[in-house]
Amino acid sequence: MSNGSLADLLFKSTRRPDWKERIRIALNVARGILYLHEECETPIIHCDIKPQNILMDEFWKAKISDFGLAKLLMPDQTRTFTGVRGTRGYLAPEWQRNNPISVKADVYSYGIVLLEIVCCRRNLEVNVSTPEEVVLSNWVYRCFAGRELNKLTVVGDEEVDMKTLENMVKVGLWCIQDEPALRPSMKSVVLMLEGITDISIPPCPTTY
Repeated sequence: MSNGSLADLLFKSTRRPDWKERIRIALNVARGILYLHEECETPIIHCDIKPQNILMDEFWKAKISDFGLAKLLMPDQTRTFTGVRGTRGYLAPEWQRNNPISVKADVYSYGIVLLEIVCCRRNLEVNVSTPEEVVLSNWVYRCFAGRELNKLTVVGDEEVDMKTLENMVKVGLWCIQDEPALRPSMKSVVLMLEGITDISIPPCPTTY
């Protein structure tokens, strides 16, 4: 794609996307995964949702790519067994335990990506100010629980709508719940990000 990957845009670009652009990208990616899960003739689990596999076209619209690890779900299937695959930091807990996976594995990965979009940093980052910030998802929950979401925004004079920030963080934290049944469907994720449905307070992710 002409504008590289979302990883390039978030982590390497000298001009990181502003807040409104990040909201648009987050919703764009969510709609793409929803299409795979519920709108294709055969549901698809991508199995490797991460910023490197989200490409940006000439209009800065996100396109999900690299289906080399993807799994198709047959009409009578909701889950499938597969060897552990994907990328460290984005793998759902059930996968790492060698349990069968469902579309909720992609929801978990999306939750991590959403938090990365919000904060413009990788989920695992060693070059941070304090040890508590190394794992982004843990740090985000700590800031959320401590009512310190202002710490999550990009340094600078960026204008961030704090209510939208809180909503995106809540969606991300719901998506990374340890128990797949607690994670929302991608349809619910899209509706929450669009502001159509309310977002309840997420419990602490077990992996925190």
